[in-house]
Amino acid sequence: MAATLLPHAAQKPHSIHSYAGLAKPPHLTRLEETTHKVGQVEPLSIDVDDAHGGFVPGFLHLPPDIFTTGTAAEPESTTTTKPASALPPHHHRTAAILLSGAGGGVTGPSSIYLSLACKLATLGRGIPSLRLDYRYPAVTERCTRDAQAGMAYLRDMYGLDRFVLVGWSFGGAVAFSAAADDPRVVGVATVASQTADAEGIGKLAPRPVLLLHGSGDNTLSVGCSQRLLHWYGAGDRMLQVFEGDNHSLSGKAERAEEMLCEFVARCAGVRVDAAERRSVVEAELVEDGERHGLMEKGGDLRAPERED
Repeated sequence: MAATLLPHAAQKPHSIHSYAGLAKPPHLTRLEETTHKVGQVEPLSIDVDDAHGGFVPGFLHLPPDIFTTGTAAEPESTTTTKPASALPPHHHRTAAILLSGAGGGVTGPSSIYLSLACKLATLGRGIPSLRLDYRYPAVTERCTRDAQAGMAYLRDMYGLDRFVLVGWSFGGAVAFSAAADDPRVVGVATVASQTADAEGIGKLAPRPVLLLHGSGDNTLSVGCSQRLLHWYGAGDRMLQVFEGDNHSLSGKAERAEEMLCEFVARCAGVRVDAAERRSVVEAELVEDGERHGLMEKGGDLRAPERED
């Protein structure tokens, strides 16, 4: 039987206004002082065009030079669509979309997404990153439409047409479902993914896949990622098991964040040298004692999601 997390009760759609103060990690100045770069963060409410309608909230992290390096011209309105001739060079056309667990949220496991998005946007060839919530958490089909709406928004507004999806827990199923038949998705990474509704991983090869899981996960066992690895088949795949760690990888959060950052960069064709690894990838923007509290504020520990 496929492992899954199910909602305890129907949840109301979330609003971007619920996340005041969660646009940036607590210690972003450490990154800014080292790199002398200040990225942009935009709170968004993205319209989802399906039978259920509504808006999905999120935070978009943009490279500081996004409007000066050929990434795309600054949009004039929320309805502007970029013509094919206006698309930026290949390596400037990739974005990451970060998807949380069954309760939704915008900070990710151990608040990794909060700092990961800033780091990706600050790399030498910055990668835009969208921390995306859900309208109706724990409903795979609707949440997949949220992810697809995020991709459509990034394409229409910024000419971004290559995507790396990252999903935690239930979010892994959303990432695999959105990626399965969409060649614009050039890589998928998951943290402690469930297997229910995750069969889309079988359509991803040879696109890169990274699976992270803690052997002490009492919510979704490490066997879930082991099965996903088998379903993927032959190709560019990796399973990293963190011994004794829990569902949100709180014991190895920094290392997991570094691996995700390097994976997204590789999928985007962005080279990270040793100096940038030290100054950006390894920067500590969220301290261990802050991670749980930020997850609670960011909605990532709403029922039925948990850390253990």
